[in-house]
This record gives sequence, structure tokens and C-alpha cells, in this order.
Amino acid sequence: MSEPESEGRRPAEGEPRWLSDAEQQTWRHFLFGSRALIRGIDRQLTRDSNLSAAEYEVLVPLSESEAGMMRSRDLLNFLGWERSRLSHLLTRMDRRGLISRHPCPGDARGLDVRVTEEGRQAIEAAAPAHLAMVRAVLMDELTDQEAAAIDRIHEKMTKRLRELGLD
Repeated sequence: MSEPESEGRRPAEGEPRWLSDAEQQTWRHFLFGSRALIRGIDRQLTRDSNLSAAEYEVLVPLSESEAGMMRSRDLLNFLGWERSRLSHLLTRMDRRGLISRHPCPGDARGLDVRVTEEGRQAIEAAAPAHLAMVRAVLMDELTDQEAAAIDRIHEKMTKRLRELGLD
């Protein structure tokens, strides 16, 4: 919501600091652009590989790890998801044969998540088209300065989210 502030007027204590029209436009462009990109990634992956964006997101760190495995809590922290979301997705991926879950040695409550050969083949098949989409939609459209600005914005936002306890 946008409400113009009088020139030089600061909001009273407890009064919201409304976004200016320019700030509102920036916020909405960022929000809508982020959502459109996520939807586009999901559509591209589903169309080209029969993997959802969430499945791809799980398979990436598993396939990149030396042992092809991660503790479920480490995967949870890496992804920044809610525990129930990851648990439900891992159950579906296990049923599809993309991953397997095993009790963690030395921790009766912990689980190791391992990419299966089928999961490795799925992400290896999906990666080229996904990379082409990421390049076409974002990376090839940015100058080096724009890419660096995105990196700086990300660092500022994640730092502030951590400070506010919202990460």
C-alpha cells in the first residue's frame, strides 16, 4: 500500500512508513519478477524432464556432494525450507526412485538422503535444458555490473533477514 508522505514529514512513532510510488513499483517488480521466474523454472523442468523445480532443487546438492548423500537436516538447512515440506517431498521422491533414505549411523533420529542412480540420471538429463533456460531468461541478459548488483542485493537482504530472525 502506498500513501504519499508530505515533503520532509517523518511518520509519527508507530505509524507505518508507507512506500513511495517508486518504492512500490520496485517492490512489485521484484516480487512479481521473482514469482514469474520460479513459475517459469518449474514449467520448464516439468516440461523437459518430468522433475519439479523442488525435486531439482533437492537433487542438485545431493548430486554435487562427494558421496551423493547428505543428512536430512543439512539438506533442510541448505534449502531453507520448512521441515514438513522437505519430508513430504522426500517421501514422493523416494517412491519415484530418485532418492533413498537411510538411518544415520550414530544418530537414531537422523536420516541420510542419498541420490539413486535413477535420480542422478534424471538430474543429468534435466541440467542442460535447465541451464539453457537460466541463461536465456537471466544470465545472458545481464551485464557484469547488473549481475554484481544482484549479488550485493542478495547479501544485504539475507543479512537483514538473519538480523530480524526471519531467515
